[in-house]
Amino acid sequence: MKPLFAFKAALFALCLAPLARLVFFAFSDRLGANPIEFVIRSLGTWTLTLLLVTLSITPLRRLTGWNSLIRVRRMLGLFVFFYAGLHFFTYAGVDQSFDLSAILADIVKRPYITVGVTCFVLLIPLAVTSTNAMQRRLSGRRWQLLHRLVYLIAAGGVLHYFQLVKKDITQPALYGLVLAVLLGMRLWWRWQAARAAANRQPG
Repeated sequence: MKPLFAFKAALFALCLAPLARLVFFAFSDRLGANPIEFVIRSLGTWTLTLLLVTLSITPLRRLTGWNSLIRVRRMLGLFVFFYAGLHFFTYAGVDQSFDLSAILADIVKRPYITVGVTCFVLLIPLAVTSTNAMQRRLSGRRWQLLHRLVYLIAAGGVLHYFQLVKKDITQPALYGLVLAVLLGMRLWWRWQAARAAANRQPG
């Protein structure tokens, strides 16, 4: 078995672990006093966690030189969409019974719902265009510009978490710090590249 294939298989199984945990908790009656809220929050937390893991691929690749890491980024991104979809449809279907008027009222009245739904909607075109065929069809430049929405989605996800938490903001603050570091590294590298390009220009 090739090392990369084994790594991808292990990562795939690891990404399914949070869902398996929820299923186990459901069958063992360990979802707490408010099981719907527990499931919704758990799915949301794992969505944001996997999103930050996905954003960490480029910095890890640059820091370690392990270029093959780029080959798991798409899979991680699709798992982000998978968990975001479960998060949204558990809210819309289980919590709100697909009552469109109630869902729309929540979107209008509750800012954290507004931000969360917006982030989910923005994820849809990224998931749809994740294939090699769509990348070729859009051309590399346009595809790259579209997929930079992930930075806005990540920031929205952190904001969504902050808005949801009423007292202890420690955990969303940690997510925000990790996101700030990941985006800061990208800005630093871009600035270095721009400075190097300017230095190469003839005087």
